Order: sequence, then structure tokens, then C-alpha cells
Amino acid sequence: MSPRRNPVIGIAAATLGVAAGVAAGIAADRAGKHRAAMAALETPELLDIRPDEEHVVLTDDGVALHVEIDLPTDEAAARAADGPTRDGSTAELPTVVLTHGYCLSLRCWVYQRRALKEAGYRVISWDQRGHGRSARGERDSYTIDRVGQDLRAVIAELAPEGDLVLVGHSMGGMTMLALGEQDPGLVLDRVTGAAFVATSPGGIMLANGGRVATLGRLMLERLGPGVLGPLSHRPELFTRIRRVGRDFEHFMVEQNSFASPVPRSVVRYTADILLGTPLDVVNDYLQTFDGFDKRPALSEFRNAVVLVFNGREDILTPPSHSELIVEGIPGAEHIVVNDAGHVIMLEHPDLLNAHLIQLVDQATRARAEQIEVSQQPRVRRIVTDVAKNRRQQRLEKEAADLLRTGRAKTPRAKPARSKGA
Repeated sequence: MSPRRNPVIGIAAATLGVAAGVAAGIAADRAGKHRAAMAALETPELLDIRPDEEHVVLTDDGVALHVEIDLPTDEAAARAADGPTRDGSTAELPTVVLTHGYCLSLRCWVYQRRALKEAGYRVISWDQRGHGRSARGERDSYTIDRVGQDLRAVIAELAPEGDLVLVGHSMGGMTMLALGEQDPGLVLDRVTGAAFVATSPGGIMLANGGRVATLGRLMLERLGPGVLGPLSHRPELFTRIRRVGRDFEHFMVEQNSFASPVPRSVVRYTADILLGTPLDVVNDYLQTFDGFDKRPALSEFRNAVVLVFNGREDILTPPSHSELIVEGIPGAEHIVVNDAGHVIMLEHPDLLNAHLIQLVDQATRARAEQIEVSQQPRVRRIVTDVAKNRRQQRLEKEAADLLRTGRAKTPRAKPARSKGA
């Protein structure tokens, strides 16, 4: 995947100030109804989670990976293990391992971590090398194959035994495939469930649609590594540029990451994660996507219950990429979400949470009852986040009623804090 094909890099390029003159005009074109929906969806819920454990896993090439673990209460774990088998025995609960995507960090999983923990499961989240709180590697180590080895190191250190459910978003899903290619025995024997969220097995071009993706590609074509490289040595300058172009930055992040209204605090949270990734790391990872193709590794997940989950309006990994995954894994379930973009776990968290919990439950039951999951029929469903739509409509109506009756001057809710995980 060349730089000009990557809308995530387009986001970074957009913040460099080249479009500062048109930022106000573009932002002003956003419909008032959309702004009202964003305000209505705002909640006081914290975008924060305190892990029960923090660890550092040292890779064989000396990179310190930051890992966080969330532990369920004994009561929640007992509920999760209760009754999944026909003979009434207690099933072994898997550990869920969450792997984030390119330019993100483990912070992007805040909603899923909370939900899976409350559902009774032990959850491991980690920052890929060069991202979040993990250390950097050598420039030539920023490859899908290398991060696949990193995932294996995390598992070996913190989940050396027992069943696993692997969940990967975007590059995180590619990391899972690299693990399957490198250690097929581990995947076949221990991975009972796998979720490929807004990802691609490779073999076709990424970022192949959308006017905003085109804008991002054009900006990066003009700027590209020639600008990202020098700016990476002057982080204070990049910080100042980001501050000046904050409104445009939020606009670009929202347009590239989401396809439906989300709270303004979630846009800020996402922007801070995406654009907090060091520019040299962003640049150095680019070449790993060129010619990326892990489709042969899909077969290593044939023993697992597999969920393929993506947004219909995802401009980086559209449904055609997910369809390749489904074709390569017998029995996979494919969920396509209307009005959903690439960062779907922050856009439709409740919907994804429900499907992930169902996946872990099904994987636990399949292992306990020795079900041949590869014999299950493939399923493809197009769904709409009805609960979110209803909540948005209700909140907008309540805000309009308050304005009409004069009991409030604005429909603005108290914004959520976004300290980060």
C-alpha cells in the first residue's frame, strides 16, 4: 500500500497546515443536523479504564511492549462459565487478546475491554511497537511479520496456557494472520475464536474509495515522507501545527474514521490517539503494506469460531476485504454494519460488544462440546445499529423540547472527559 493510498496518513497530512485556508469553509459545510446529533450523543461517560495489571513484555529484538490486563470479578467469571456445556460441566474460559491497528493504541478498545471484563473474561490489550506506550523498534522492524512475532511474545509471556480468543482491528487483524502463518500449531490448538474487525488479508488495494480518502491521498502525494520525515525530528513544531488546525484535524478524523454521528469527545479521543503516533513510525510502517498478502494463513483459523465485522462505508478496508477473509475460513460469520466507518469499535461500540461477547460464548461452547466449526454454514448479515439510532433520535427530541419550552438555552450536554486508558 503506497502512501497515496492511505487515508489514515491523509489525516496526518491534513493537519500539517496545507489546507488551513480552506478548513473553516469545509467545517462550516457540515450540516447543522449532524452537529446536533453529535451534541445529543454526548454523555458524561469517561473514556477511561484502569487496568488491573500492567506489564512490559520484552521481544527477542529488545523492544519493550506495553501490555494491560483486565480481570473479571469471580462472580462475573462464574456467570460466564455457567451452563455452556450439555453435560453441565464447567467450561474453560478463554483469554481474550485485543490487538489494535495502524496509528492507534490499546486505548481504542476502551468500550470492548469494559464489556468483556463485565461479561466475565480475562482481557489482554497491548500496544504494537512504536504505538502507544510501547517502545520503538529499528526502522526495518516495522513489518507485519515482525508484529506477528510480537503478538506471539505477548501470548507466551501472559497467556502461556489455555484457550484464546484473538480480536484484531485493521493492522491488528493482519498481525493475527502473521501469527497464524508463523505458528500454525498455536492457532489450531489454542485459538477457539477470532474476530477480524475492519481488516484485510491483503491481495487487493487498500483505501480504494471515498472523496475524503482521495483528498488524503492527494495531500500525502504532495507532502509524503519528504515532510513527515523532517517533521518527525521537530515534534514541538508538529504540536503547534496541530493546535492551530484543531478544527480541521477533527473534521478529517471524523470523516475518515466514522460514517455516522459520534460524540465530539470521541472524535477528540480518536484524533489524540491517531495523531499521537510518532510521524517517523507512521512513515516507517508504510512499506509493510505494499504487496501485503496473508490469504494463505486464513486456513489456520479453520478450528476457530470466526467473526468478520466491518463497516459498509469503511474507506480503508471496505467489505470486499472482509469477503476475502470469509472465503478463506469455512464457517465464518460476516457482519456488515450500515452507517459505519473504519474505527468501528468507537463508532458502534455496543453493537460490536454484543457480537464479541456472543463470539466468546460460542467459542467456549464449541470447544466444550467439540463442535466442528468448519462444518458450519457461512453467514453474511447486513445490520443497522438500531439502538444507537433510537438513542440519537430520543436525545435530539429531548433537546428540541427543552429549547421550545425555554427550560434550557442550548441542547448541549456536559462533555465527557477523555483522559485515555
